Amino acid sequence: MYTCRTCNRAFSTELALELHLDQCETDQLFCKKCGNRFGERGATRDGWHYHCTDEECDGEGIGEDLVRVEDIRIRQG
Repeated sequence: MYTCRTCNRAFSTELALELHLDQCETDQLFCKKCGNRFGERGATRDGWHYHCTDEECDGEGIGEDLVRVEDIRIRQG
């Protein structure tokens, strides 16, 4: 059994978990520069530096140009 650490959903295969991680709603970032929303996992190669996934956008840095969607929901809710 494989479990998503972000939302605690369980999956029977590692592949199913990997596919889920790209779309996990609780692991999304929003770019203030271009307005795109994307998975946190796809925005980093090393787990430390984050960049917008849009090739034409230069947004970077969690808390700077990139914010977690769940943080936006909490502040506006």
